[in-house]
Amino acid sequence: MPLKFISALLALAASLPAAEIRVIEEIVAKVNGDIITRGEIDRGRKVLEAELKAQNIPTARAKEILNEKEKSGLREQIDNLLLVQRAKELNINVDPEVTRRIAQIQMESKLTDPDKFQQWVREQAGVPFEDFKAQMRNQLLTQRVVGQEVGSKISIPKAEVKKYYDEHQGEFIRQEQVFLREILISTEGKTEADLAAAEKKARDVQARAKKGEKFHELARDNSDAASAKEFGDLGAWKKGQLDKQIEDVVFKERKGFITDVIKMPAGFLILRVDERHAEGQAAFEEVENEITERLYGPRMEPKLREHLTKLRENAFLEIRQGFVDSGAAPGKDTTWKDPAQLKPETTTKDEVRARKKKKFLKIIPKPGFPGRGSKAESDVSAPPPAGNPATAPAPAAVPPAAK
Repeated sequence: MPLKFISALLALAASLPAAEIRVIEEIVAKVNGDIITRGEIDRGRKVLEAELKAQNIPTARAKEILNEKEKSGLREQIDNLLLVQRAKELNINVDPEVTRRIAQIQMESKLTDPDKFQQWVREQAGVPFEDFKAQMRNQLLTQRVVGQEVGSKISIPKAEVKKYYDEHQGEFIRQEQVFLREILISTEGKTEADLAAAEKKARDVQARAKKGEKFHELARDNSDAASAKEFGDLGAWKKGQLDKQIEDVVFKERKGFITDVIKMPAGFLILRVDERHAEGQAAFEEVENEITERLYGPRMEPKLREHLTKLRENAFLEIRQGFVDSGAAPGKDTTWKDPAQLKPETTTKDEVRARKKKKFLKIIPKPGFPGRGSKAESDVSAPPPAGNPATAPAPAAVPPAAK
């Protein structure tokens, strides 16, 4: 909503009797051409409350987390808005990615009807479908900006990664474990004919995986297991945690191995060994990426904060009294200016006449200035030539005595 329109609404509200004013949404910050409302901050808190409750976080700890969130709530809103605005300045387009992700979610929901799918999203996300898409778009935009303008400038030399490995080898002693992905073709509730079709589908999918098709995409598109939305990812497993017939196979194979179709009570199962860790000290090559991530994180946060401070310095920012931006740029004035309290400038007729008089006096040359007197006077007093300026007579030459 344009700020001019908001200002007009506020000015109108100020002129109404108190009984006629009803606050629909309170603006707490203006960020360039956009606004942040109290409702947006409150919704963020409610989402966090629901997440903490779902995770069974103890009440005392949950209260601490919520209090911290309250202190940083406005800061995070401003951070996200500035990054989205920066993405638009850089002409970053994530619409194809949004479309792809929405299509993937719709496929996983198994709802082909658009209206039913949108209703399902509203129920799952707790927001209208268009708001859900906008949130996804903004999240992708912020990730692109952070990656492009901050992350790409952080480099971790391999020598530093190796040094960390040498100094922390005790942290990389592995237990024997495998990392698996699955594709399950369900047989629950199926007839004899359906069972034959399910087995055929499982064997076809397994053959495609063996030929080189991406296993995680096959899992996403074909698996009936809940893990399909995670591309079939089952995480890490140690010996003794798996069914014996599966354990005997996967613990003796290498990374990338794909099992034959395994008949299980729930259906036909296909597994892929994503990674396998032998027992003992992990080699540097096995943990190089993990160490790089460890070293990257602590450097990313201050660099991102520095970038966001620069965006604040160059932004138009106003924050309502009673709200605090904990990421404020030092020395920047973000004082809230209420349009309803601004007084229009007025000018009297006498002031206008006085200004005209001063302007006229500036035109008249000082007496005795060589060569200026007669020309300036003729310029001021002579009327403009009549008719077409192109055919008007040329002005008289200045007499030699005046030159």
